[in-house]
Amino acid sequence: MEVKRLRQSCRAILLTFGTGVLITLLLIFIVTPILALLFRISPDRFCASLSDPVVWDALVLSLTTATISTCVIVLLGTPVAWINARYCYSGREFVDTIIDLPLVLPPAVAGLALLMAFGRMGIIGRYFYESGISIAFTTLAVIIAQVFVALPFYVRQARASFEQLDTMYEQAARSLGSTTLPTFFIIVLPLVKSGLIAGAIMSFARALGEFGATIMFAGNIQGRTQTMPLAIYTTMQGDLNASITLSVILIIISFVVLFIVKFKLRRDVRF
Repeated sequence: MEVKRLRQSCRAILLTFGTGVLITLLLIFIVTPILALLFRISPDRFCASLSDPVVWDALVLSLTTATISTCVIVLLGTPVAWINARYCYSGREFVDTIIDLPLVLPPAVAGLALLMAFGRMGIIGRYFYESGISIAFTTLAVIIAQVFVALPFYVRQARASFEQLDTMYEQAARSLGSTTLPTFFIIVLPLVKSGLIAGAIMSFARALGEFGATIMFAGNIQGRTQTMPLAIYTTMQGDLNASITLSVILIIISFVVLFIVKFKLRRDVRF
């Protein structure tokens, strides 16, 4: 009996030790490149690079377009997520699959697809171009690319939040005479707002870091379509300090985003 307990204790110790080693190696693998980047530039050079027009233009453009994209994503994604969470209709799984498609599409493919759709000779863009409106290689193209790649992140999180909400709240509101839209805005949205905020923040972060689809569809024009990821790619060849500065900014934003999302998700009400 004692021998059996001893064996079990040894196995538990080995399992704990092995798990600890595995987690440590994984953390080292992730953290080491980030720390190498953070310590590569001094605070003085970092502050000096912030005044670089390339860095400043990319930062302002990225924050502006990502904010607009997130607003569009929330407006489009919220009703779709609610409908897919609450109603069973023919083709719902197909709709979900199409919405999730940008998650698995290679960024270059997404950018080329957008160019074929909204470019000057695209199936949709040609009509705008004939009317004097050019979409490709403009700031609008940056926003479209960001919405395209970041929309699934919000819809998935929003749908999960709606599905966690017990339908009894909606049924109670309807039994008191409330119609669908008032019930949605007055009852449903306040109860799932934490999940929606988390989804919006994740979408914002994804839009902020978009590279492949943007450079294919919008180009790499400073002050117009050159977002932070594109500026990192460009300045890396001639101004490493500017490239590192932009990278550090994105790392800080990513960390803050994850912290907020974790905080929101922990405090989100479970139904």
